[in-house]
Amino acid sequence: MSAQDGTAGAAAGRTGGKVVFVGAGPGAADLLTFRAARAIAAADVVVWAASLVQEEVLEHARGDARIVDSSLVPMEDVLAVYGEAARDGLRVARIHSGDPSLWGAVQEQLERCRALGLETEVVPGVSSFSAAAAAVQRELTVPEVAQSVVLTRLGGGRTPMPPGEEVREFARHGTTMAVFLSAARSGQLAAELREGGYAEDTPVVVAHQVTWPEELVAHCTVGTLEATVKAHRLWKHTLFLVGPALAAEGTRSHLYHPGHFHTFRRADRRARRALRAGGTGAPPPSDG
Repeated sequence: MSAQDGTAGAAAGRTGGKVVFVGAGPGAADLLTFRAARAIAAADVVVWAASLVQEEVLEHARGDARIVDSSLVPMEDVLAVYGEAARDGLRVARIHSGDPSLWGAVQEQLERCRALGLETEVVPGVSSFSAAAAAVQRELTVPEVAQSVVLTRLGGGRTPMPPGEEVREFARHGTTMAVFLSAARSGQLAAELREGGYAEDTPVVVAHQVTWPEELVAHCTVGTLEATVKAHRLWKHTLFLVGPALAAEGTRSHLYHPGHFHTFRRADRRARRALRAGGTGAPPPSDG
């Protein structure tokens, strides 16, 4: 029996199709969530991009599932699969790299699925910016240094940027930035970061294919960003983390401070007074 025959057989008796958009994470197959693995295992058709997702994720697919490599076909061919799902009551797992909510062309696919009357579901995935932060073991929202993370990409690519969303505009906030899809124009990126106000010595993490066997993670600064990218000959599959939080030390979260209270924990009175006064240290130990 062919894979197509098996797919048709598995769908027999169903009344409606479903498309599940699955976040595959940054690359490593073991960073799939349990929910993502179950969605792939339940699918009659699995659509994935071999250029962006490791083949090991397909180990979760059924033996009779039809596999479609979306990197080899235009979007119209993928949409045709959704038409089949609506007609034949098929379950489709559409695997996206990273998290489907970021640069995944998911919205247009959801709209098409709903127009076809298909049930839809989105399974979140680990984003590459989270994986890059984990690789260098840094918190991106360090107390008293940065409490926001800007996710963006450099303008001037295939997809135009809306007004006001240029890197140099976001850089004016001085907080942590995760810049995607920009390695091919590293000189422009460095220039816009400077224009926005980042100092030359602002820390930068360059993460190429993070969690893949080919992973490359380099530490540099805004001043050496362009040279670092060119030295490693990077032009795609590369993410930049930028900001002072990447080197900050000696700060403390108020949430776990002994002077902070919430529903489940009472505050130490002396620590509470110190916290209100602007201190962050714990109270001195009691003499008895």
